[in-house]
Amino acid sequence: MTKPRTQVPTLTVDLVGGGSFSLADAQPEFMTMLVFYRGHHCPVCRKNIQQLQTKLADFEALGIKAVAISTNTQELAEKTKQDWTIADVPLGYGLSIEKAREWGLYISKGISDSEPAEFSEPGLFLVNPDGTLYASSIQTMPFTRPDFEDLLGGLKFVKEKKYPARGEA
Repeated sequence: MTKPRTQVPTLTVDLVGGGSFSLADAQPEFMTMLVFYRGHHCPVCRKNIQQLQTKLADFEALGIKAVAISTNTQELAEKTKQDWTIADVPLGYGLSIEKAREWGLYISKGISDSEPAEFSEPGLFLVNPDGTLYASSIQTMPFTRPDFEDLLGGLKFVKEKKYPARGEA
């Protein structure tokens, strides 16, 4: 488990539409927000990433770079972008199960034909520009994710008050 104020693992994933996302090269003004989602098969993820799409400009205005990442194949990630009408949120794909475990994400085995054999459960990480963890939220199920509207309000407070990362002890 990565604690706040400590270095996070490395991360590089390919992006739908070409190119790649590298956490080391992100260079956000304030933070990078990594939104790990279960994949195309998950209706709760669809709702979650669509909410992020509606708030993306607000996060960017606060100096936060966001990327949504799954263990999906390129084909499924491209289908996600199209089916979910995700125009602006960068969608990373091909996250390995080993890398997901390194980030502390829970791994599930598929229980139906519509699910991949294995995939990561959701997680959200806020990473400082220096590569240290500010905060994280990791789930074992598709439910109980942070609401992006609430998160945005909290991060405005954090930036304004220079509120430190907590949970490092």
